[in-house]
Amino acid sequence: MRCPFCDHADTQVIETREAEDGLALRRRRRCAQCDKRFTTYERVELSLPSVVKKNGVRAEYDRRKLRASLALALRKRPATSEAIDAAILRIEEELLAMAAREVPSERIGELVMRELKKIDKIAYIRFASVYRSFEDVVEFAEAIEEVQPRQRPRAKPRA
Repeated sequence: MRCPFCDHADTQVIETREAEDGLALRRRRRCAQCDKRFTTYERVELSLPSVVKKNGVRAEYDRRKLRASLALALRKRPATSEAIDAAILRIEEELLAMAAREVPSERIGELVMRELKKIDKIAYIRFASVYRSFEDVVEFAEAIEEVQPRQRPRAKPRA
């Protein structure tokens, strides 16, 4: 592994730990030349499907885009980075379980909305308003109604 500071090829692993619930290895390394330390992560690389956008263009799945979408919806909301990571893992597991070579971007959007609904209702509404291209207040109201807890009708007091 090359040193990110001086580009020297000789680095030494100082410590190895499990990270992300055992789904990755975290390695602390030290450069033999400049003596600086840095962290690397080792993950299993699985082949996620290509994404087919609405206009028919195909693109490689990009975890950073997914993270950016979730982070934007959750901006200034009380959500932890661990919650975002867990949501990304669940979405990727679902994509892998499909065992398809290609997946429509709409399907990924639906998976994102499902995860946002679990994490934060406001973030869900934010994302849904852009994703579904709300045209008027009625569509907002319908989305809000979707996430509000159902209220049971109160029993009438007996006379």
